[in-house]
Amino acid sequence: MEEIFNNSEIEDKLFPSKITLNSRGKLLLLEEPWVMGIINTTPDSFYANSRMGNDQQKILEKVEEMVITGAKVIDIGGYSSRPGAAEVTVKEELKRVISVIISIKKEFPKVLLSIDTFRSEVAREAVENGTDIVNDISGGELDAAMIPTVGRLNVPYICMHMRGKPETMNTLTHYENLEKDILFYFNQKLTLCKKAGIKDVIIDPGLGFSKTLAQNYRILKNLSYFNTINAPILIGLSRKSMIYNLLGITQEKALNGTTALNMVALMNGAKILRVHDVKEAVETVKLYKQIIA
Repeated sequence: MEEIFNNSEIEDKLFPSKITLNSRGKLLLLEEPWVMGIINTTPDSFYANSRMGNDQQKILEKVEEMVITGAKVIDIGGYSSRPGAAEVTVKEELKRVISVIISIKKEFPKVLLSIDTFRSEVAREAVENGTDIVNDISGGELDAAMIPTVGRLNVPYICMHMRGKPETMNTLTHYENLEKDILFYFNQKLTLCKKAGIKDVIIDPGLGFSKTLAQNYRILKNLSYFNTINAPILIGLSRKSMIYNLLGITQEKALNGTTALNMVALMNGAKILRVHDVKEAVETVKLYKQIIA
């Protein structure tokens, strides 16, 4: 017989509890899915329309648009993680992000900021200048000091699953058991984070990083499997190749596919959507909330 749940039981399964995150003593309530807007202070991020460089006015205008349309967090990155992207020194990465963080915090003091970096030095300076969350695509694998540093900074840590480096990740896609291998990785990372004093960890299965197109969709389909970990899930699939390659389109035409898959992610337990297009993602969250209401 098919198992039947009432609405409250469905909501408990998809969003089991109201989550609080602690950022330097400030409690952040994750009572409904958040939308995280992407700001790339780079000349070479994979999606051309997201490349802001260091044009402060352009960035502030984009942040204002994101905040008005409902972004809860703004994620700032100064080092493109796409395969083939140019190497960036720590000094250059800091130059790209710190002035932007200071400008955004001055104009929008209440907005939450996340720093997208795998370098502990960048994470430290970003938090010291007002960033609330550290978003690390390497889960500490590319800088051994990252996890201990975040522990001392007392901010939430987004730990993503990736193998190798951005230059080599596409060759490291063999798994004995995809979901179990990723789950094992996160359990190890959560232990390390706890020992380092990190109070709140957000996990990101890393769609597009060391996974094939088929593996990306398998993870999305089985995303609820990772709800066994006591950590909120972030999904970042905005305009990625798993969408435009499958549909035979360009990144510029991948918004519709992004929206469709963001709804799948929410239905399977995602708590944060990392996106280029905030308005459409916020609308998706609103529709999702109506479904489970």
